[in-house]
Amino acid sequence: MKPPSSQNPGDALRQIRQPTPQTFDIHIASDGAWYHEGGEIRRPALVKLFASVLQRADDGSFWLVTPVERGSITVADAPFLATAVTVAGSGAEQQINFSTNVGDAVTLSAAHPLQMRVPPKSDGAEDGAKDGADDGADEGLAPYVTVRGGLEARVVRPVFYELAELAVESD
Repeated sequence: MKPPSSQNPGDALRQIRQPTPQTFDIHIASDGAWYHEGGEIRRPALVKLFASVLQRADDGSFWLVTPVERGSITVADAPFLATAVTVAGSGAEQQINFSTNVGDAVTLSAAHPLQMRVPPKSDGAEDGAKDGADDGADEGLAPYVTVRGGLEARVVRPVFYELAELAVESD
C-alpha cells in the first residue's frame, strides 16, 4: 500500500526519533541541589548524568533529552554552579577557567561570557544556601557564566571574590 501523498516515508522515522514530551518531577534548586519527587538526588554520578542530557529550549524552559525520552523540569535559578576558578597567563593572554558542580569546564570568552544580573527570588523551601551558593539573590546582582547551549552556571560567592582579586583597571 502506498502512503498518502501528504506523507513522506521519512516522516514516520522522524516521529519515532521525537519522543513524546513529558513533565518530569525534577527540580534544580538555586543552591545547585537536584530533587526528584521532593527528595534530594544525592548520588553525584546521577546528577552528572542528568546534567549531561540537560537542554534549554528557545522559550527558556529546561528539558532532559535522551534518544527515547524528553521531559521538562523546573530550575529555580541557573542549572549549574561555577564552584572553582583557575587563571593561566597574564595580560591579553590571560585565560580564566571555571569548573562547575557537575564537572563542566568553561574558559571565559565571547562564547562563554560572564554577566551580572538580578537572580530570581528564592522560594525559600529547599532553596536554602549552602557551600557559599547564596550570591545575594535579595541584595542585587549576581554573576553568571554561559556553559553550553544556553545553560548557565551561577558563580558562587567565594569564586566571585577570587575574580574580584584579579580585576585590573583598564579601558
